[in-house]
Amino acid sequence: MFHIPALTWTLTAVLLIAGSYHLAQAVRARHLTDRVNNTLHALMNTLMTAMLWNLGPSTLLAQIAILTAAALWFTLQAVARPEFKLLCAGNQGRLKCAYHSLTMAAAATMITLMTTHTPTATTTGTGTGTATTAAGTHTAHHGSAYTTTDTTTTAALGNTPAIALTLVFAAAATTFLILILRHRTTTTTHHGRKHPTRTEHALEALGATTMALMFATMTT
Repeated sequence: MFHIPALTWTLTAVLLIAGSYHLAQAVRARHLTDRVNNTLHALMNTLMTAMLWNLGPSTLLAQIAILTAAALWFTLQAVARPEFKLLCAGNQGRLKCAYHSLTMAAAATMITLMTTHTPTATTTGTGTGTATTAAGTHTAHHGSAYTTTDTTTTAALGNTPAIALTLVFAAAATTFLILILRHRTTTTTHHGRKHPTRTEHALEALGATTMALMFATMTT
């Protein structure tokens, strides 16, 4: 995805560290919901690592399906009734699950954009080769102009989701950095669950930065 090896390796390291952290949290989790959530995060980080290296092209549809299902799972948690205390509870928990749903959906969108994006080459000799008269040449040139315009419009429309998600995750990364700076150590729990720690905020900030960078490459 990136043409700079150092950047690719750096993001790979970040994703693998984050995935390992979530996997460790899944093993330690006491609640099934927490175990599933952390497992999905570890899986998403693994799939994003594969995206960086263009691995597993034959499983892209399966990856999209898994990430879409994960996005739906976090959405259901975010909108669950308060009686379901093992799911997202409180405004902070619901907001966190909503963001994780967005992250999973964005990862699925990223794979989709990679699947549908095909570079287009500009052809200049087609009209000349097929035209036998001056009138035919004139028509061919017009056809080439229309094709160029349509290709430019299609490319612009195709870049819109990538640009929007780049801005969204850039804003998310900034937000998590602010939370890290304002963080106060606390051991307060809600139904046996600790509030997000500075480490979790740092991983979220790194993850959001990674997503923003990966989407940014799709806007060029």
